[in-house]
Amino acid sequence: GCAVCCGAMASSTLQLRALLYAVLPSESRFRSLHEVPNYVEKSIPFFIGFIALEFAVSWVQRRKLAGRINDGISSLSLGILSRLPDVLFRSIDIISYVYVWDNYRLFELPWHSPWTWYLTFLGVDFAYYWFHRISHEVNLLWAAHQIHHSSEDYNLFTALRQSLLQRYTSWIFNLPMALFIPPSVFAVHLQFNLLYQFWIHTEVITNLGPLELILNTPSHHRVHHGRNPYCIDKNYGGTLIIWDRIFGTFEAEDAKVVYGLTHPVNSFEPILLQLRPLAHIWNMFWATPGFCNKLSVLFKGPGWGPGKPRLGLPEEIPVITGKEVPYNPSVPAYLNCYAVVHFTIIMDLYIDLLATVSVSNPCLYEIAKCKYLNASI
Repeated sequence: GCAVCCGAMASSTLQLRALLYAVLPSESRFRSLHEVPNYVEKSIPFFIGFIALEFAVSWVQRRKLAGRINDGISSLSLGILSRLPDVLFRSIDIISYVYVWDNYRLFELPWHSPWTWYLTFLGVDFAYYWFHRISHEVNLLWAAHQIHHSSEDYNLFTALRQSLLQRYTSWIFNLPMALFIPPSVFAVHLQFNLLYQFWIHTEVITNLGPLELILNTPSHHRVHHGRNPYCIDKNYGGTLIIWDRIFGTFEAEDAKVVYGLTHPVNSFEPILLQLRPLAHIWNMFWATPGFCNKLSVLFKGPGWGPGKPRLGLPEEIPVITGKEVPYNPSVPAYLNCYAVVHFTIIMDLYIDLLATVSVSNPCLYEIAKCKYLNASI
């Protein structure tokens, strides 16, 4: 019994450190893809615990909750929508990566080498920087990514506010690594890079001192989520902030950050938040005269218009007055209570569904791994 408890404690400690990318190569090296744990799924209890802790700390610090019920439920709903495809099939990131690895790899780095581990850490984060930056600078990709920026609160709920469509373009940026880095190593860092970005969505952590020079921190990421003119298109890094410093997109936190989109959507409805940006591009595409201009609507920045620079005019970004009030329609208290209870039940059913699929029918999760690796299910 003691050994079981110690094993469970060690596993929980490892999972907690995975959220901070504080895991050693020796603890996260796997020969084959089917041995790689689903770190993201195992982190769900920690997500819930940290959200509760953030609310408690925020109340102690400022006598103010870290967010609102309506915005939080909207973020969680968007997070659930973004993960539903995983119930049916494995991530397109893994499928495409394994395909390139099997058919086009140039050479094979050793899966057990610490140098391979660290190189993949840098490679995944470098690829994320460019995917993230292009998602802000190409209107068609921004239509998906802006969902993550649509909240006017900034808390750990916001980290879960994800797009259903974004994953269908992000995989492209990882493919160069498939020419030489084994899929098992890539799969570990793909998850760690995602998990690290959860805890930086908070206001209760102010400044991390010297770590601010190297790591992406809550302070840096608050700037990224701001709609102040000085915040626009800054701080794209995932785990490291060094890419922004190298490529000129870094901005330190200065004036109080006002969160959300430059043109707020004023809605908490998750389906509407997913589809309305695409409808906006569709309408712009047909309303803009000229074939080249129509292509520019798709592939230039969201602020572009005929006669404007690729990323639009900075002076057209709305000025922040400091008097902005987040969209917050009045709802009776009893409806708020009902919404919390109802959503808690839905969340419980969703977690049970994921657990059932991964345990009783692992084939749905393993098919992408086994399709090209000829592993047995």
